[in-house]
Parts: sequence; C-alpha cells; structure tokens
Amino acid sequence: MTADTTAGTAETDATDAAATARRLRLERTAMPLGALGVLAFSLTLPATRAADAAFGGWTVAFGRAVPAALLGLLVLALKRQPLMPPKEARNGLLQIAACVVVGFPLLTSLALTTVGSAHGGVVTGLIPAATAGFGVLLVGERPRPSYWVALVVGLGGVLSLPLMHGADQFGAGDVLLLAAVVVVGFGYARGGAMARVYGGWRVICWALVLSLPVALPITVVSVVLQPPHDVTPSVLTGFAYLSVVSMCLGFFAWYEGLARGGVARVGRLQLAQPVLTLGWSALLLGEHLTLGTLIAAVVVLGAVAVGRNARQEPAAPAPAPAPAAAAPAELSGGRE
Repeated sequence: MTADTTAGTAETDATDAAATARRLRLERTAMPLGALGVLAFSLTLPATRAADAAFGGWTVAFGRAVPAALLGLLVLALKRQPLMPPKEARNGLLQIAACVVVGFPLLTSLALTTVGSAHGGVVTGLIPAATAGFGVLLVGERPRPSYWVALVVGLGGVLSLPLMHGADQFGAGDVLLLAAVVVVGFGYARGGAMARVYGGWRVICWALVLSLPVALPITVVSVVLQPPHDVTPSVLTGFAYLSVVSMCLGFFAWYEGLARGGVARVGRLQLAQPVLTLGWSALLLGEHLTLGTLIAAVVVLGAVAVGRNARQEPAAPAPAPAPAAAAPAELSGGRE
C-alpha cells in the first residue's frame, strides 16, 4: 500500500467519523427540540379560545398569520436569506402553508366556538398518529414494532380522556377537529422532510411569507365584517402568543426536531400535548379536570417516556438541495 493510499484511507475514515459524530449530535438534540415545540403548541388551543371571544374565528385563524409572516420576513432579512424560497421548494412550502398556517388554525378556531379548549386538546391528541402515518407515506420512515406499541398505548390514554372529562357527545366541533388532525399531520410530516434540506426555521418562515397574500386580505375583510369587541389584556396576550409562538417560533424547534430525529419518533412526543393543554385550560381558563383525567394523563406521559427511544428502520435518504437553491452551501448546513 502506497503512502498516498494510506493517507487517503485515513482521511476518508476521519471524514466518516466526523459525519457520524455530527449525526449523533443532531439526534441527541432532536427530542429536546421536539419537546420544546410541543410545549409551545400546548398553549395554542387555550390561546385560541381566549382570542376567539373578542375577534371571532376567521379573524383569529387568518389574522395570527399576518404578524407571524412579518416576523418571518424579519428573521430571513436578519439572517441574510432570500425572502422568497427557491422555486423547487415552493410547491412543498405551499402545501405546508395550506396545512399549518391556514388549515389547522381555521379548523380549530371554528371548532372552538362550540367546544372547550380542553375538549379540543383531547381530540387533537390524535395528531401523533396522523403525523406518523404521513411520515411513512411521505418520508419513507418505517418505525419498528416497539414504536407502534408505545403509540397505541398512548392513544388509548388520549381516547379515554373524553370519557374522563365528560365529553360524551360527538358534534360538529369534533368533525372540524378531526379534519384539523389530518391536515396538520400532513403539514408536520411535509415540513419535517423539508427541514432536512433547508432547516426548520427557513421552512416555516418561507411558508408564512407565501401565506401572506391570502391571510392579509381575508383578515381585513373579517375585521370589517366582524369588528373586535371586549378586547382585554388576556385576549391580546392570547392573540400575540398565537402569532409569535404558535405560528412562528414554536415551529423553529418543532420542524428541526422532526428533521433531526425522524417524523414518527419525534412526532410521538405530541401524545403529551393534550395532557399539557388540559392543564393550561384548567389553569388559565378555569376548565374543570377530574381524577380520571389525571390518571389517563399519566398513562399518556408514561407511553411517551417508555417509547421515546424506539428505533426505526432506515428511511430513504433526504433529497439534496437542487443546484438552483439560494445559497446552497449554507442551506445544506443551515440548522443553527
């Protein structure tokens, strides 16, 4: 073996070791980032319920995206990124915008005019199952049996919460919430896949920017037709939270966690979201909790804890950024 060959082999081994170390480092941060996203989203329904009372469902659904989009533009400008996404990413980003920026907020805002936020949190506990399903379909992930066992146990706890909470009727609000579950599950899986290429913060910022031409005029019309009334500090706080955290900053952590740890594996953390939402609803809105609710909540959290390290079969590799993408060198390593 020549000296050049030996040197080349050593260099290759060093490169592989560095790549493995970086991958493991990213995987270690995936669950904390996902948990931070879940914590941020757990306040979404109580905040929506509070804002709906003064602004109305349509204004809350679309109006929250307007300041969020402006914040997204500011972040992109400060990071010296293109304000519009590369052409090859726009179709996927439009799908994300339709799901998580428009569809989910609209469906949940309309649903929460007839049901409480605690009830809404229970039904949206089905989101992890929808996210995992779309992760299989869109990303090619193949969770192992231990993952599905933990998910089924957790969903059993989620589905028991309506009985424990006294929500024994299925109405129009539940239909809207179930539609929201499907819509947002698709949006999470698509966003997690795109975050592998562009980074989570770019994905949500660009999706918000693309939604602005729709969100702004609908918000203006909605405010004119249904002017806000009885606007209190708590209402304004709820609306501000929806715009800044639920629509923007929460997705920075959430999409990045999905990209680093896998859509199905990290997405299962949302089993804890209905439990957190119930707690916030009781604390902030005075909605009643029972002992049975707390027992079911412990089951859900236990499933999350037991199954958090469930491995999955290798998925298809993420697509590389197209050569035409803006600042491709930075995009490929842009998960700051």
